[in-house]
Amino acid sequence: MKTALGFSTLAMAAMLAFTPAAFAADEYNVSNGLTLTGKPLGMHGFDPVSMFDGEAPHIGDAVYTSAHDGVDYYFASEEAQQRFGADPSAYLPQFGGFCAYGVFVGKKLDGDVRYADIVGGKLYLFVNAAVFEKYLANKDEVLTIAADKWPGIQSTAVGDL
Repeated sequence: MKTALGFSTLAMAAMLAFTPAAFAADEYNVSNGLTLTGKPLGMHGFDPVSMFDGEAPHIGDAVYTSAHDGVDYYFASEEAQQRFGADPSAYLPQFGGFCAYGVFVGKKLDGDVRYADIVGGKLYLFVNAAVFEKYLANKDEVLTIAADKWPGIQSTAVGDL
């Protein structure tokens, strides 16, 4: 009896732990696991607010964690966390943090904060330097087509694209 109860408790805990990741994995780039809260981690732990400060992106600290739409984001300071809390959509990367050029070609590629652009107050991430250079050659077309394609692939699993 004790073994069956222990197994069912363990099974329930595992199911609950993996449920948020299953929901968010299709729409957000959360490829590096769960946080201590059991939610997936957005932007690989980098502070999204720092992307708008004109300096190099700052790695966040789990002490300053905020959840948005089932995804945790880390911030470098309490001030950054508060700025995000006042208007999350102003700081979140477009296309769920996936590479904007990837979305342009109908794929969900990893977004890397080292290859980022802010256009019209919106943050766009790219997978690597080569792809970022392709984007820079035709920014307007890439962003326009990516915005048109995103609704059609937003909830599609990465492996199905």
